[in-house]
Amino acid sequence: MHLIVVGLNYRTAPVEIRERFALSEREMPLALQALRQTTSILEGVIVATCNRTEIYAVVDRLQLCGHYIRSFMEQWFSIPRQQFNNHLYMYEDDRAVQHLFRVTSGLDSMIIGETQILGQVRDAFLLAQEERATGTLFNRLFKQAVTLAKRAHSSTSIGENAVSVSYAAVELGKRIFGRFDNKKVMIVGAGKMSELTAQHLHANGAKEVFVVNRTVEKAHELADKFQGAAMSMEQAIDRLAEMDIVISSTGADRFVLNRKVVERAMASRKKKPLFLIDIAVPRDIEPSCGDLPNVFLYDIDDLEGIVETNMAKRRQEAAIIEEMIELEQEAYRQWYATLGVSPLIRALQEKADAIHDSTLESLTRKLPELDERQMKVIRKLTKSIVNQVIHDPILRIKELAAEKRSDEAMKLFVQLFALEEEVARLKAEEKAEEKSRKASSAPVLDVDKLLTQLAGALQ
Repeated sequence: MHLIVVGLNYRTAPVEIRERFALSEREMPLALQALRQTTSILEGVIVATCNRTEIYAVVDRLQLCGHYIRSFMEQWFSIPRQQFNNHLYMYEDDRAVQHLFRVTSGLDSMIIGETQILGQVRDAFLLAQEERATGTLFNRLFKQAVTLAKRAHSSTSIGENAVSVSYAAVELGKRIFGRFDNKKVMIVGAGKMSELTAQHLHANGAKEVFVVNRTVEKAHELADKFQGAAMSMEQAIDRLAEMDIVISSTGADRFVLNRKVVERAMASRKKKPLFLIDIAVPRDIEPSCGDLPNVFLYDIDDLEGIVETNMAKRRQEAAIIEEMIELEQEAYRQWYATLGVSPLIRALQEKADAIHDSTLESLTRKLPELDERQMKVIRKLTKSIVNQVIHDPILRIKELAAEKRSDEAMKLFVQLFALEEEVARLKAEEKAEEKSRKASSAPVLDVDKLLTQLAGALQ
């Protein structure tokens, strides 16, 4: 068996390609069922976010498996492979494990160290498990990936430094005022940057948020999202003296706050500081406002300097996480290597148990005068002897399984302990269980769901 991941992300595909591979929550179970029925696919998980669509699979052979997964993508998304082949990447075995660990830990994200992807990977795995699309390998691997990511974020400071301009603006405000719940905040502009800023402010406790825009309707629309209030530009200038923090991000081609307006507002503030953040290009606030007493003015360059410094800190923390990933890779590699010897170990244990039981039965016949207490003592002692005898061989075969010539070692193990019959029986049982699992996970035709999808496609 082999592990493989085939996908595309924000580095390899533009948004107009990525959006064509989006999967809704309603579609995901059916997509997993279709993937599970694809030739050579034994287990599968689909991770689909705005920045990536990735298909993780356990396959019975590496040859042609990439072709089968591309065929699945072509059929499910109704996109000819010629339109997406050049945007795909494919990793196998160790590289696939490393990629999953990096993705889940936030090291492969657009913003290094973000935590949202951890929840997205976890949810994708839990859904695949619920749909019975996973088995022994992925149940272990994805749980290990999620645990690693949680530990990476809790034991490093990779997520503690602001790495977006809007978030950096809010963090800068926290450095000066400490808290926002007792401050009045004015946001000038109602675009995407302003919305992100308002979102961060609201999350950090800001209760009095005023949104200013030339189109008051847009100001109301944004203010309502965060229990704020809307203002016209004229109202904002009149009430500037009441504010503690002003964050401006408009598309205006001239200053929306000039020195005279700010100077007039400061005259009635009694040396109370005013914090101005200008994240517009071209700038919204006249630069000379920063020369006024008790006025603290920062522009986009100041914030980008903070962001770059914080990104450098995140990269340092990322290097620590990369080392953690290497250790986890090795742990998974060793666990995977022991999978091949599990039937051998089980066969040896079962043979030893059978010999033990047979010996006790013979002892009971030859010494009928032994009472139950005596037999219990004998049973316990003889069982301990058996376990100690097979303990070292089991440890040794586990160690040998991780080495290059593991196949030869396992064959010799079977021959030395005459386990041919037991191993054959156990392998037959495993095949029967796998066949039963495949049959039970086969998709059942849901007529109502099919009609609903058909109706949606026709609209």
